Amino acid sequence: MDTNFSNSKSSTRASHGGDAAGHREFHVTYFDADCGLIRSEVFSTQAEAERFASRNVSDEQGWAVIDAVPAQQGRLAA
Repeated sequence: MDTNFSNSKSSTRASHGGDAAGHREFHVTYFDADCGLIRSEVFSTQAEAERFASRNVSDEQGWAVIDAVPAQQGRLAA
């Protein structure tokens, strides 16, 4: 089975919002074939994002893109 998703990692340098502590979240943008819309989900680990993306690439029209981005300040755990 051909998995049709890509894993693009965004830079976490200061010019992209800075992330000195290394906190990242993983945004999965995917095509929801059930309703014909492009949707997005956010995950705290790359493994979770990859599992979700793989489940959404179940047919030849399915696709998903994973972006690693600096975590939003409000999403950081205490």
